[in-house]
Amino acid sequence: MVRFDCDYMEGAHPEIIQKLVQTNLEQTPGYGFDSYTKNAERLILEACGLKNGRVFFLVGGTQTNVTVIDALLSHCEGVLATEAAHINVHECGAIEASGHKVITLPEHSGKLCADEIEDYASRFYADETYLHMVFPGMVYISHPTEYGTLYSLSELERISEVCRSRNIPLYLDGARLAYGLASAASDVSLQDIARLCDAFYIGGTKCGALFGEAVVIANPARMPRFFSIVKQHGALLAKGRLLGLQFETLFTDNLYSRIGSHGIEMAMRLKSVFKQHGYKLFFDSPTNQQFFVLPNHVIERLKENVSFELWGAPGHEETPVRFVTDWATNPESIDNLDKYLSEI
Repeated sequence: MVRFDCDYMEGAHPEIIQKLVQTNLEQTPGYGFDSYTKNAERLILEACGLKNGRVFFLVGGTQTNVTVIDALLSHCEGVLATEAAHINVHECGAIEASGHKVITLPEHSGKLCADEIEDYASRFYADETYLHMVFPGMVYISHPTEYGTLYSLSELERISEVCRSRNIPLYLDGARLAYGLASAASDVSLQDIARLCDAFYIGGTKCGALFGEAVVIANPARMPRFFSIVKQHGALLAKGRLLGLQFETLFTDNLYSRIGSHGIEMAMRLKSVFKQHGYKLFFDSPTNQQFFVLPNHVIERLKENVSFELWGAPGHEETPVRFVTDWATNPESIDNLDKYLSEI
């Protein structure tokens, strides 16, 4: 069986496993106060071009989103996001369960529009009853988006400009950030993100780590006592060095960049295979998530040998599907996919 279901089906990149094994019996302080975690923070801040930022390491994406959003918002504030945003669709109401409303705006190829953020805020404060309403307290975006699309630098700059004019923080979900940064379609760098966002996270779980996400806070004054908030959310790992070690490895010898580049190379090969067989794109994604529309009979035949996801409910005759590559995808798997498509 050839698998393209998601980008976290394998364990971890061999360089990370090797480092974990080498240091397994070392005794270090807990909760991220070890030398590996401190060095990982230093490496990440250097890569981001931040002198006064902070980095905190959490285990998973939903846990990270809930903790960061709760830290950035007061009790009567909500978070602006697209209707297709991960926090709105695929996190089981985790944000609402923490006491904050997800305020949805239209999506444009998975992305938020800066003018619509400004328009929402303007109309909100123009309503004389706004004191009875949920305040738009922050903005959430993801890069890449749920559709594998990317914000351009000009789009990101414009959203940041609106947020800063309104004094609301901008938070970027970087679960697949390695693949976004590596895409040939991207003109956004890690330093751009650090400059334009108040907080963001560098995804590890989907980008070669065994588990873990690195929360980067550009302005720590915006999120005081974040360590304690992490603890309050049950998100503080006692064996914190297991997170620090992984990110120290990811940010040594350009491993994070190499992981992203490989995932993108495999995704472009996969896209080419489907196009050569005459199948149409559902979204034109430049990252490691690839979306196609396949006839249902092709899906049934293909699933005999290939594992992938339906993107939504099945249609009567054809259905959108998602194929995902990552750091461990090998060319042989794509060659086999090509062969199976040829046999249908």
